[in-house]
Amino acid sequence: MTAPRQDPLRDPRFRADPYPAYDRLREGCPVRRIPTGSGGHHAYLITGHAEAREAFTDPRLSKDTARFFAGRPSDRDLHPAVSRNMLASDPPAHTRHRRVATPLFTTGRVRALRPFITRVVEDLTATWRPDTQVDLVADLAVPLPVTVVCELLGVPASDRATLAASSHDLFDATDTTRIDAASHHIGHYLTALVDTALANPGDGPLHSLLRDCEEGGLDRDEAVSLAALLLVAGHETTTHFIGNAVLALLRHPEAFDRLRRDPDRIPRALDELLRFDSPVSVATFRYSTQDLSVGGFGIPAGFPVLIAPGAANRDPAAFSGPHRLDLDRDDARSHLAFGHGIHRCPGAPLARAEAEIALRALLTRFPGTRLAVPEESLTWRQTRLTRGLTALPLTLA
Repeated sequence: MTAPRQDPLRDPRFRADPYPAYDRLREGCPVRRIPTGSGGHHAYLITGHAEAREAFTDPRLSKDTARFFAGRPSDRDLHPAVSRNMLASDPPAHTRHRRVATPLFTTGRVRALRPFITRVVEDLTATWRPDTQVDLVADLAVPLPVTVVCELLGVPASDRATLAASSHDLFDATDTTRIDAASHHIGHYLTALVDTALANPGDGPLHSLLRDCEEGGLDRDEAVSLAALLLVAGHETTTHFIGNAVLALLRHPEAFDRLRRDPDRIPRALDELLRFDSPVSVATFRYSTQDLSVGGFGIPAGFPVLIAPGAANRDPAAFSGPHRLDLDRDDARSHLAFGHGIHRCPGAPLARAEAEIALRALLTRFPGTRLAVPEESLTWRQTRLTRGLTALPLTLA
């Protein structure tokens, strides 16, 4: 297998439409070595669906970021609350964190949150009127998940916009200094928030989370890292989920009209929308702790391994007509947009509820909505991990 000479994920054309590049990479080899950055380093990129599922569950692919980078020179300065969380750990540490996080997003808890999510959507869209323009990203897709997760963490309303901006900056792949600074703002803020709650016992949502942490064996610093993960992961990916879904429906008017006429079908459509344009393009960091084989392809020990749900979800070996949005697709639930295995996103039920309620409001109240700008003028975030629009201007109707 011949490695590309340059990182294919950094091609400017990749931002606007990654799927032709993913197809070429997968057709050449679904597990291949690629360059990363300009320092002569390499990683292994997995673009096949079967291979991605296998890799997601292979314990020889570690997520212990601190262990991998220990002793390696680096000019990065991420706050520990951001760099040492559940996403960057293996069992048994990961198991303890997961045991606390998973109950936060049970069917019952998310059902209890639905009235609050609905009120947030109603408040955010209260001033929307036909024949006016809105930016779906800035006016709905960003503030909705931020407001919900900040409610879970007990963050005062006055602090939410600043915290959301820092969460947004964490995914700015073009400026590492900005990323590091954002991590410290989030880490310091949540540390102070947790310390205040610990010093003043009560019955608020953060107090409830901290009691869950204590019962689950998480110390104060681990509680802060869990709060940071809930904020960052619960915000950015859901924002892109909503934005990508709306754009996909606008590009496929027959699907838009079908859901408009039958909004109760929206929950069933979410899996296909996630598969079609996954908000997570490349999963978070893993590395091989020993020589291993994925799908019959060898990966030597000591290399970063990038699993690409965005590519796997368009694999023709797993989905017939993978570049077609098909709301009747029977196998859409096998998408990997939320990952797979022990690291599958525990907040998936909440993200689905937020997207469903947002889509229902848009499709039923503004059934004639259309893009307010030429499609080719839309721009995408400069980040390899997530895939999402910088803005989605709409004309409501």
